[in-house]
Amino acid sequence: MSGNATHRFTNTSILAVQTVDATQVVTSADFDAQLTDTYRRVGLRPGLLQRLAGIEERRWWADGVTFVDGAATAGAKAISESGVDPQQIGLMVNTSVSRKWLEPSTAVAVHAALGLPSSCQNFDITNACLGFVNGMGLAGAMIDSGLIDYALVVDGEDARPVQEQTIARLQSGETTSKDVLAQFATLTLGCGAAAMVLGRTDRHPEGHRLVASVTRAGTEHHELCVGDNDVMRTDLKGLLDAGLQLSEDMWAEASAEFDWSRGMDRYVVHQVSKVHTAAMCERLGIDPGRVPMTFPTRGNLGPASVPFTLASQADALADGDRVLLMGIGSGLNASCLEIAW
Repeated sequence: MSGNATHRFTNTSILAVQTVDATQVVTSADFDAQLTDTYRRVGLRPGLLQRLAGIEERRWWADGVTFVDGAATAGAKAISESGVDPQQIGLMVNTSVSRKWLEPSTAVAVHAALGLPSSCQNFDITNACLGFVNGMGLAGAMIDSGLIDYALVVDGEDARPVQEQTIARLQSGETTSKDVLAQFATLTLGCGAAAMVLGRTDRHPEGHRLVASVTRAGTEHHELCVGDNDVMRTDLKGLLDAGLQLSEDMWAEASAEFDWSRGMDRYVVHQVSKVHTAAMCERLGIDPGRVPMTFPTRGNLGPASVPFTLASQADALADGDRVLLMGIGSGLNASCLEIAW
């Protein structure tokens, strides 16, 4: 089979979505100042992060605070807001790209920090920037099937180590303009955390119902963006072009079942850059006025960016509003998930 994978949810709602901001503000001007000599030597103009990406600043965790701390704090806030007894949570999924060790999972550290019960299944789901949306989908399927009553999805990201190493590497006298551009996306990242509690709609009519999700894979493009804890290299144009085409193909096929191009009150798009957001809106015929943006002051928070941006809109959304979560994860995979707020 080829084409989209479509799933309709039957009994899952969002009960709470919360965020944690990292506290140290790092401006793009700060990065430019550190790379002044490099830019001059390789013939690039300073200000690329602001002009091209539209990112004025991002956050770093304070010394001594980890992305696990952020994920656990966001999880605690979401549980408190939801009013759910932590002992009833049957699933906790960590979706962070950031990780310190290959094993054990990051999920076990968050599970322990939150004091969740031994009956709560816990593990990592990683799929680049789509991890959180994938975690929501899995949680919804398990709730719909009756395997669990409540789920917690968390994400904490730490861009500081790879950004510090990238700047140090780009300050080398051997750096070329191609090196700068290949590692440019690394400097767009930010630190932050988000968490969401999901539960049964029939028990929580006040919740925000998951309606349906659509995904599509384009994994022939899996080498366009490759990273680890030391370096991330990205084919910027190749990734943008392939991601837009994959999204357009998914969008066109989904239009036979969903009126997403005109019916949404908010389009919560993965926060990459000004160029990416504008191109996505134009390509899919989306009203830019319905696309909230957090990347100018938070950068690209990876998988946390979609729930982080959704949380920023929670107070402005009204009952009955239709919200579409949208993302492209390097690899490539594209996904949309509709919420009836």
